[in-house]
Formats: sequence, C-alpha cells, structure tokens
Amino acid sequence: MNKLIFANLIHRPLRSIISVLAVAIEVVMILSIVAIFMGMLNDQKQRTNGIGAELVVSPSNASFMNGMSGAAMSAKLAPFLATLPHVAVAAPVIQNFSMGDSLEILYGIDYKTFNALKPFKWIAGGPFQGPDDVIVDNIWAKTGNGHHVGETVTIQTLHHDFKICGIVESGKGGRRIVPIETLGALLGTDGKASVIYLKIDDPANEDVVRQKIKSTPGLDGYRVQSMEDLISMYTPARFPGFETALKVVITLAVVVGFLVIFQTMYTAVLERTREIGILKSMGASKMTVVGVVLRECAVLAVVGVMVGVVATYAVRLLLGVRFPGFAFELTGAWIVNGALIAFAGALCGALYPAWMAARKDPIEALAYE
Repeated sequence: MNKLIFANLIHRPLRSIISVLAVAIEVVMILSIVAIFMGMLNDQKQRTNGIGAELVVSPSNASFMNGMSGAAMSAKLAPFLATLPHVAVAAPVIQNFSMGDSLEILYGIDYKTFNALKPFKWIAGGPFQGPDDVIVDNIWAKTGNGHHVGETVTIQTLHHDFKICGIVESGKGGRRIVPIETLGALLGTDGKASVIYLKIDDPANEDVVRQKIKSTPGLDGYRVQSMEDLISMYTPARFPGFETALKVVITLAVVVGFLVIFQTMYTAVLERTREIGILKSMGASKMTVVGVVLRECAVLAVVGVMVGVVATYAVRLLLGVRFPGFAFELTGAWIVNGALIAFAGALCGALYPAWMAARKDPIEALAYE
C-alpha cells in the first residue's frame, strides 16, 4: 500500500507539488502573522523594561501602550516627584507613535534624568549637543545603507531634520530619541510629558512612594504603576484586533489549504476509479480504501508543513537582512500549532473524496472507462 501511495503521488508530480505548496503557504501565513505580532509585542516589552525605572506615573485615562496617548501631563511634575521620599530620579518623557518612514515610537527625553534611570551604553558619539540632535540605537543605525554619527536624518512625521549625535546599544526605550523640548515644540505640547519614570532608592519602597503620590493633593487622579505591572499588560489579549486578525488569517489559510487538498484528492479519486475497483474486488474494505486516500493526503500535508516551516525561517532571514530592526519572533509552540492546524485542515479536505472512494461499487468501478 505504501508503494501504491507514493507511486500515485509521483505519477502526478505537478498536482502533488501544488498541493504541497498550498499547505506550505498555509503554514507560512499562520506562522508569519503570529511571529510579526509577537515579535513587535515582545520587542516593545523588552525595550520598555530596559528603561531602568521602577514606577511609571501617567494620566488616569492614558493607554498602557506607549505613544498612543499623546502628552497630557505637565513635565513640571517631574521635579516635584523627585523631591518625594525614596524617589531617586524622576524623568519626564514624551512618547509619540510614528508611522512615517518606519513604524516606531519616538522618545523625547530630558537627557540628564533619563540617563540617570539606567545609563546609556555608547557605541559611538555621545549625548545631545543641541536641540536638533538625535540619539539612535545600533539596530536602527543598521537600517537602509547604514547610518553614522554626524549624519543628518529626517523624521518624516515631524518634517524635521536631526543630526545623529550618538549611537547606543538597543534595549532602552525608543530606537530614535530626541530632546523633550524639541519634540514638545514640534508636536505642540511644550512643557508636557506622556509619562514620568521614577527610580526608587530601594524597590522595597515602591508601595510607600505610590501611597505618597496618591495622598498628595492634585495627584490622586494620576495612575501609578510598577514597571512589572506595566510589562505584564503587554499580552495579545490587551491589543485591539490582535486575536481577531490572527483568527481571520488562520481561517483564510485553512480554507486555502482545504480547497486545494479537496480538489487534489477528489480529482485523484475520479482518475483512479478502476484502481479502487481492483482493490475492492481483491477484498479491500471501505476503511482500507479510506486509509489509502487519507495516507496519501497525510504525506502531502507532512511535506507541505516541513516546506512551510523552512520557508517561514527564510522569510525571517530575508526580513532581518532587509529590515534589521524588524521583530519577527518564531516560537516552538506556534510552530507546532501552525503545523497541526495545517495538517488537520488538509485531512479534512480529503475526507469527502475518501468517503466517495469507499462507496464505489467494485463492479461499476471495474467496468469504468
């Protein structure tokens, strides 16, 4: 039977290749959309955690997603918060979600306080020397044809030119960081901040600082979160549309794989009517005939899954070369999930053709021309 199955697949190589590619495309679609979403999510989580703060102060109605709430609070709160007991550093930051030349969150910082949270690790250059300077991380510096200290770059959403004053190791906030005064002036939010990051003298005093802020007149309406609590909110369920988009892509991918496998196996059954008649006349049961069709489909599905997984890694490699800062995270759990979904969809596509083959009358099948 195994020889028969492989002979059937080899006898129609083009059809077999198309079926394998259909399953492979299904796997690539599923894994790629998950890898892109999870990569962006985890990359943002790691860079937010790398800022070096213990507490984050923000307006009560602010979104937990960086850069989505504008700059709604006064930056003058930072010097006041710095005077509270156990607060070592208070750093005001403007976060602006940008969809210009790239998808990113621009950071506007007060260099002295932001660096005090956790010092930058310099690769080249140094701090701001003027209002139109920009600090970039080493990943962004590799984009395009590469960037270097002293180069002038344009931030499209701001319609403003900046000179790269320094390149730092990635992992601390945004990939491009400008002075808070400059970003505030360009956005029309002078003297404002999106959040204020607090560094505590001892993490054990976080609750004491939080209670002090809440009990201060005028500050009771502000949200005070630990960095740990903020990071824990970076889950797919908290991002609007993530799960919906994932379900839509998976559904479309499964439909594509199902239809191609269905067409392949249905046509194969029609072409092998006499062969099925011979098998049944030799005593093959209905389940044996069903097993032949499903095993043939399983071979196509397994090969398609393997090709799809390899192709997804190739996509990640190509994106990494073309877009160095692009986060594309493949996990073992989702590779298994994607493979199982594609495999199950393929088998479902073969069920009706298998049932149709099992129902064929051996006498009619042998007389078929």
